Amino acid sequence: MIEKAREFGKAIAQDERVIRYNLARQKSDEDLELQEMIGQFNLKRIELNAQLGKAQKDDEKIASLDKGIKALYEQIMQNDCMKAYNAAKQEVDAAMRFVNQILAAAVNGEDPDTITEESCGGDCASCGGCH
Repeated sequence: MIEKAREFGKAIAQDERVIRYNLARQKSDEDLELQEMIGQFNLKRIELNAQLGKAQKDDEKIASLDKGIKALYEQIMQNDCMKAYNAAKQEVDAAMRFVNQILAAAVNGEDPDTITEESCGGDCASCGGCH
């Protein structure tokens, strides 16, 4: 089983969706403007958390930081590299959910060839499991 998993891992790495995802990730990592915005976003989040942790909260400062964080987030999400990365990631995540669904069904004694992709509503609290 482990040997087959390693073979499968190599096949996954060659899948066009995974290749697209890795290229998009590399491109976003190399986008200096994007990385600068992400760095600023993280620093503002740290600063906001520090403000929220203070006994004497400065509501004006908190509001200003929150507004800045939201503006940076919007800028980050509008970046072409980030858009490509998110689209590629969603595609890979969907494929991996289906792969996991097939594997879980096989562990539960079902025929892997008969498994069809089921959509997940995302609310795990109401989930009855993938059966």
